[in-house]
Amino acid sequence: MAQKQFAVVGLGRFGTSVARTLYEMGYDVLGIDSDEDIIQDRADLVTHAIACDSTDESALKAIGIRNFDVVVVAIGDDVKNSILTTLILKEMGVKTIVVKAQDEMHGKVLEKIGADKVVYPERDMGYRVAHNLISPNILDYIELAEDYSILELQAPSKFVGRSLEQIDIRRKYGCNVMAIKHRTHINIAPIASDIIHEGDVLVVVGRNEDLDELDETR
Repeated sequence: MAQKQFAVVGLGRFGTSVARTLYEMGYDVLGIDSDEDIIQDRADLVTHAIACDSTDESALKAIGIRNFDVVVVAIGDDVKNSILTTLILKEMGVKTIVVKAQDEMHGKVLEKIGADKVVYPERDMGYRVAHNLISPNILDYIELAEDYSILELQAPSKFVGRSLEQIDIRRKYGCNVMAIKHRTHINIAPIASDIIHEGDVLVVVGRNEDLDELDETR
C-alpha cells in the first residue's frame, strides 16, 4: 500500500508545524507558500517546497496538487484566500482537504464549501493535527513535553478480549494506560484484571517513540 502524500499550503507557524511533523515522521510533504523568502527558509523542513499562488488554479494544476492524498490549507490571516483556495481544491477533486480557520464564522463557511476537516490553531496544535492525519486509530494527541504525550487510541483488535495484565503495555511498550473509555463509561483507574472490549478507547501516556510503536500494533 502506497504511503500517503501531503501538501501544506501556507507555511506560517501553524502550517510549518504540521508540515515539519509529517516530514519528520517519514512522509512526503510538499510545502507551498506565495512568499519566495519563506519557501527558501523552510525548504529543509519538507520534501519539496514551491512558491505558488494557491488561488491560481492553473498553477495548482501544474504542480499536480490533485495527486496528493491530503492538502492542508494553513493560510494566515487572509480569509478570502483561504476560502478561495479551498473552493479550487474542492473543484479539482482533492481527496481530503483540511483547513485552518480563524474563527467560528470562517469555520462554518469552510464546512459549507466542502472542507473535510476544519481546525482551529488555538485548539489544535500542528503536532496534534499531523498525528491525527496519518493514523485513523489515533483519536487525540496531546503533547505534554518535547518527548512525552498523551494518546487516545482506538483499542487494536489484538487487545480485544484480553486483560491489561495480559497485554502488558507497560513492559512491552513502556507506556501507561491512564483510562479506558467503554461506550459512555470512563474507567479512570484501570486495574490489571480489566478486560479490553471491542470499540474501547485507551488513554495512554508515554514517550513519543513508544506511543508510535504502540500505534503500529493495529
